[in-house]
This record gives sequence, C-alpha cells and structure tokens, in this order.
Amino acid sequence: MNTEVTSSGHDENFINNMVESALRIGLILILVIWSYDIVRPFVIPIIWGAIIAVALMPVARMLAKLLGGRQSLAVTLLTLFSIAALVWPTIIISESLVGSAKNLAAMFQDGTVDIPELPAAIAAWPIIGQPIEQFWTLASTNLEAALAKIGPQLQTVGAWLLGTVASSVTGVLLFIISILIAGLFMAKADSLVGGLKRLATRIAGADGPEWVDLSGATVRSVMQGVLGVALIQSFLAALGLFIMDVPAAGLWSVLILLLAIMQLPPLLILAPIIAYVFSYADTTPAVLFTIWSIFAGISDMFLKPMMLGRGVAVPMPVILLGAIGGMIASGIIGLFVGAVILALWYKLFQVWMAKADT
Repeated sequence: MNTEVTSSGHDENFINNMVESALRIGLILILVIWSYDIVRPFVIPIIWGAIIAVALMPVARMLAKLLGGRQSLAVTLLTLFSIAALVWPTIIISESLVGSAKNLAAMFQDGTVDIPELPAAIAAWPIIGQPIEQFWTLASTNLEAALAKIGPQLQTVGAWLLGTVASSVTGVLLFIISILIAGLFMAKADSLVGGLKRLATRIAGADGPEWVDLSGATVRSVMQGVLGVALIQSFLAALGLFIMDVPAAGLWSVLILLLAIMQLPPLLILAPIIAYVFSYADTTPAVLFTIWSIFAGISDMFLKPMMLGRGVAVPMPVILLGAIGGMIASGIIGLFVGAVILALWYKLFQVWMAKADT
C-alpha cells in the first residue's frame, strides 16, 4: 500500500513539473514572438548595419591609428564618408536618368528622333535577325506605328521602371539608416565582439570564439569578393558608357551592377550596347569601347580569385557557393548569411573528421 501511495505521489509530482515546465516554455515563447513583432521593422537595417560594421571595422581601426587613437572621430568620419559614397553616385545616376528621359521626351515632341541604320551583321543573325530588321525599318520610317506595335510591352516596362525607381529610393534610405547603425556598432565594437564571443562559448563551447572570428572574416571576404568586384565591374563599364555618351548610361550601369552581384556576365547588357555604339560612332572609338567593355565584363575572372576568400581559412568555392545560393534563397542579405552558414558547416565538418581520425 505504501508503494502505491509513493508511486501516486511521484506521478503527481511528475505531472506538476510537466505543467510548470510547459507554462514556462509557453511564456518564454510568447515573449520571444512578441519581442520579434516589436523589433521586426528594424531587423533588416540592423542586419545590414552589422554586415557593414564588420566589413568597415578594419578601415576604422586604420583610420583611428592615423588620428592618434581617436576611435570615435574615426568612426564618425568613416560613417559620413560612407553615406556620401552612397548618396553621390545615386544623385549622378538619377540626374543621368532624368536627363535622358527629358531629352528623349523632347525629341519625341519635336519629331527629331534619329534612328541610325541597323548594322548588317545584326540583320544577318539567325532566327531573330529578320524580325529585328523589319521592326527597325518600321521605326525609322514610322516611329508612331512602331511604338503602337509594342505598346503593351512598353507599358509593362514602364511600370517595372517606376517600381524599380521607388524601391531604389527606399533602398537608399534603408542603407543610410543601416550605415548609421553600423557607426554605432563600430563605436562599441570591442564590447559587442566580447559579448558575441561569450554567447558563442555558451552555445558551441570552446570553439565559439573561433566561429565568431570566422563569421566576421567571411562577411569581409564576401564584401570584397562579391560586392567589391561587382562595384569595380560596374564602375569600369559606367566609365565607358558615360565617355561614349550612351543614352541612359546611369540605368545601364545600375543593371550591370545588379547582374554582377547576381554573378551573371555584364556582357549580357554590354553586348547590345556595343552593337548600338557601332551604329553611330566612328570605327576607332567604337573599337576602343568594345575592348574596354569586354575588359570590364571579364575583369571578375582575375579580381575574384584575388579578393574572395582572402584571410579566411575556408576554400573560395565554399564561400562563393554559399554567397550565390544564399542570394537565390534570401536576396542580397543571403550573400553574406549563406556564405557564413556554409563556412561554419565546413568548419564543423573539419572538426567532425578530426575527431573521427582520433
């Protein structure tokens, strides 16, 4: 009988403990969900701020040394310079787009749109050459009829362009906020890194601090090897476009930047522009523009091995695969998140293999 009472008491204590644990877990879950709903509007700027801070921290430390160890001044100057480096090209590209749109509208209004003769090489292209030649000929003789023929497509493109401009303005404002957040992170870098390493130690044990360092190095590597190379490619391409006075050069530069970030060849945009330049420019500048554009389009072939994976104890293909896959899955932020996750998994795999050999 005492055994039955003792067993009943244990069961009752077990049920009480289960109920109490469920209540505690439920309360914690409610607090986590509630807290996330509160901070959700700030998640993306904070993540971008952390990425920018990690990428710029070595520059901030170098600048602080030049300024006699004044870390706050160095961070302030670097933050202001980063905002200016973002806003200034945006203004130039916007002015280029607005100017091109005004010129095109004035030409349509005055009836002075001059469509150059289609190069014979394009007309000789298989399958698509003849339709292009027919439409080009119609546009050169009756532009209004040609525009009416592609009216629905123009409306779709126009809507897309308006949406792109609106999202670009929002994106610039988001990045300005993110740069300001990055400045705060850089100003408190030592305490933040120390806290992250303590948290990583609680989660992953003695290897936690090494993984924090690896994550930071991976973010810097992706910033240099993917975004850095994309910026260099788009700058080189834009230089040629503006020198040759290509219409809407700013828009083409932005599209080339997006293609380069997505690891697609910029020549997808530059090749038709090269054909267009040959239709109106003299042979020598057109040939020089072609050589320069090809150089800009393939420059990532030698820039990427130099810049991607530098300073990271992880093979470059792992970082590149993580960056591309992460971008496909989660957009631009996925460039960094995907690379960091694959880098950490690679280190985990190394640790597992090392233990298997012992």
